[in-house]
Amino acid sequence: MGVEVEYVVELLDGVAPVPAAEWNALVGDDSPFLEWEWLASLEEAGCVGSRDGWHPRPLVLRRGGRLVAACPLYVKDNSEGEFVFDWGWADAAHRAGIEYYPKVLVGVPFTPVTGARFLTAPDVDRAACIALLGDALRQLCDGNDLSGVHVNFCLEDEVAVLEERGFQLRVGLQYHWTNDGYASFEDYLRALRSKRRNQVKRERRGVTEQGIETVIHFGDAIPDDVFEPMYRCYRATVDSHYYGRQYLNGHFFELLRERFRHRLCFVVARRDGEIVGGTTNVLKGDAFYGRYWGGLAPVRYLHFDVCYYAAIEHCIEAGLQRFEPGAGGDYKFLRGFDARPTRSLHYLRDERLHRAVAHFLEAERSQADEVITQMHRQSALKASRTD
Repeated sequence: MGVEVEYVVELLDGVAPVPAAEWNALVGDDSPFLEWEWLASLEEAGCVGSRDGWHPRPLVLRRGGRLVAACPLYVKDNSEGEFVFDWGWADAAHRAGIEYYPKVLVGVPFTPVTGARFLTAPDVDRAACIALLGDALRQLCDGNDLSGVHVNFCLEDEVAVLEERGFQLRVGLQYHWTNDGYASFEDYLRALRSKRRNQVKRERRGVTEQGIETVIHFGDAIPDDVFEPMYRCYRATVDSHYYGRQYLNGHFFELLRERFRHRLCFVVARRDGEIVGGTTNVLKGDAFYGRYWGGLAPVRYLHFDVCYYAAIEHCIEAGLQRFEPGAGGDYKFLRGFDARPTRSLHYLRDERLHRAVAHFLEAERSQADEVITQMHRQSALKASRTD
């Protein structure tokens, strides 16, 4: 009769010390932003750490010494860079005399992309591992004067397990593009309502008339000398807005060049050979993820062309099925990106705050459902999916 091997939960000092192959074996086909190369590069470049209020402390589950599950976990001293905004909760806690920071975040820093937040090996009971890690998260919070645990942009199967453990569901929305079997960009244009189709044509024509040539570089074919201008594009957007926050640095882009090039896709706009703007994007499987945009010269409509139209054209040509351009921006909706729900889970240790947030989330969920339904009716596409 075999001996049952117990699970052991550990809290580590970062993803970087974990062997890349072991961590990535848990990620599998899931979001590229969960991969060791992305998370460890954020740590090594100093984009996350005590200086910025992001303390990387991944929670891992071992069985017989083998890594079988993990959470990308951060102890937070603020709510910056999360994209599931809880500043109102923090303010309410402060007014009630409740310490809101530090708190625990399970997610990917500065990255509003849905993916597994409980990474599990393919040969284990996933629900059981989520339950074990969920219980460990609550114990970590309760035993260390942490105000709560926030699991952002998670999967539906994680919701089901954690709600049973007192976590509360929050529903938001993003705008995603879906490839409805388009044979070409012109085919996609024909799927748009006439007003929107004419708008897209006018904006693309306007960019071309300003002498702009758009080129796409991806994977190993990306020239080394494009990385530095792409970082400058990122900085240009941050620096041009009063609300801009520079979460990334030049070292991080250098590490992406060394470790993550195979996942990258740069949409580069040039005029007379000089780079005037572009976007940094990430590819994995059949999905395209828009990340960082910036313009280095004033070009009308350039943002729409390099962020959306050129990217959609590439998705169609490459046979990619989904394009997630990130958080915010109703202007995406006007260009054929339809509303999709996002999910997060929240456990708050203080019972008073827990009850107040529960009432808020119940109303917010109902409102989110109504908004998504209404937006599908008003889609820029002639026939929009409602799934």
